Amino acid sequence: MKLFGGTSNPSLTLEVCDYLGVEPGKIMAGTFSDGETQVEIRENIRGKDVFVLQSTSTPVNDNLMQLLIIMDALRRASAKRVTAVIPYYGYGRQDRKVKPRVPISAKLVADLITVSGASRVVSMDLHAGQIQGYFNIPVDNIFAAPILLKYIQDHFQDHLVIVSPDAGGVERARAFAKRLDASLAIIDKRREAPNIAQAMNIIGEVEGRTVIILDDMVDTAGTLTQAAVALKSRGCSEIYACCTHPVLSGPAIERIEASPINKLVVTNTIPLKPDAEASGKIIVLSVAEILGETIKRIYNSHSVSTLFV
Repeated sequence: MKLFGGTSNPSLTLEVCDYLGVEPGKIMAGTFSDGETQVEIRENIRGKDVFVLQSTSTPVNDNLMQLLIIMDALRRASAKRVTAVIPYYGYGRQDRKVKPRVPISAKLVADLITVSGASRVVSMDLHAGQIQGYFNIPVDNIFAAPILLKYIQDHFQDHLVIVSPDAGGVERARAFAKRLDASLAIIDKRREAPNIAQAMNIIGEVEGRTVIILDDMVDTAGTLTQAAVALKSRGCSEIYACCTHPVLSGPAIERIEASPINKLVVTNTIPLKPDAEASGKIIVLSVAEILGETIKRIYNSHSVSTLFV
């Protein structure tokens, strides 16, 4: 087994290597002076089972292109199998045509990953489950749920309310509520334009309760903070939030700091930017162990799904 990491999340690569007890693969990944991506694999990987860890997070296009070029280099260096480990799958929100004359970019990215040499893909909490069907190779969509559930169980008492910030997240919130023996609430959200959302009605009893807003990602934090304001207006005692992918772009940190949210719990699928690291409201949990165990099971041809039973 060999594990190579791109430049998007080097600290997570090192954590996964520590869990697996392997050295990170020797690779040079940089750019030419005009911005072209440059990659060189600096060790023999002929006949090896190779994993490439790279989140396609900001800068999305640079990190995606680097992932594609690394896999092409590995394939041309005669790797036996190349598995793309993509903790955060960029372009995942563009998974269908929401109006005429728009692309399905998530499918395009899937094609690019396949053509560049991936034999298998591992991702975490895909924004839409159907993205797995965009690939003609095996895809393991693993979940951060065990990590987030353990944190909630360790830090919160009974009588919680798990809140879905929109109708699309109800299934996820219901699964958490069932595991935690908690109540469920749903926010009816109307989205007027991309990255602009307005929270409307709250379905469920939240007055005087501690609530946890659950989502797969937080981007500009508009949905999250508007949900928090709506919940506060309904008399919640404390408001927390959990998400897997801390995209946190644009005014996200400013909005979170000004919101009634006590803490936002995220994972390290995407490294935090300096302003997010400085925030006293953000807590980061590591997904290295669950990624490492998934890689180990794929390498040994063992079941991955039993991790989440």
